[in-house]
Amino acid sequence: MLIPHTLLEPDTLDRLIEDFVTREGTDNGDETPLATRVERVRHALRQGEAVIVFEPDSQQCQLMLRRDVPAEWLAD
Repeated sequence: MLIPHTLLEPDTLDRLIEDFVTREGTDNGDETPLATRVERVRHALRQGEAVIVFEPDSQQCQLMLRRDVPAEWLAD
């Protein structure tokens, strides 16, 4: 299920984005400041290039690029 980023409380969205950009394996040697990485994700969400996916079975959210989301999830 996709969750519009505009429905999340600002603090919740901040924590979700920060968790995503600081997750092990996401920096790949990139020394870009945290604030810049967070803003890139915000921009991708605003532009519809990234989405928030909620997995009901695991009760977890994750950020994904829209192009990587299964088509049937986008149709819901």
